[in-house]
Amino acid sequence: MEFAVMKARSNTKHSPLTLGAGALALALLTATAPASAQSRDPAYAAARASGQVGEKTDGYLGFPTAPSAELRHVIEDLNIKRKAVYAQKAQANNATVEEYAFTSGCLAIARTVAGEKYQAPDGSWQTRGAGAPLRDSRCP
Repeated sequence: MEFAVMKARSNTKHSPLTLGAGALALALLTATAPASAQSRDPAYAAARASGQVGEKTDGYLGFPTAPSAELRHVIEDLNIKRKAVYAQKAQANNATVEEYAFTSGCLAIARTVAGEKYQAPDGSWQTRGAGAPLRDSRCP
């Protein structure tokens, strides 16, 4: 089931995201596609569990600490796959890749579990506790 990201149609400047009612559901569906591929990679799963990899606000994976060359390669490959999914879904929903990636990043950060790393709106790396993660005010 597809929903559209609704963008304002005026000439005024808007925040990176102007979401319609169905955009949240669309982003949830989109965000699960790259995540399911990532869950099959044991190197990614181990790096995420140990805090070497975290979710970034821009919808991609990042490194809270300096990664090994091997881990960098794995994560770069996953980010390329994420971008391909974002580009396809963004085009289908009349949104930019950046808008789509941002929304997916918001949802990926919301889905982190206690102990996992994520990027806060100020760019700092945080470890998810029992409460909700810090998220950008523009997040759905």
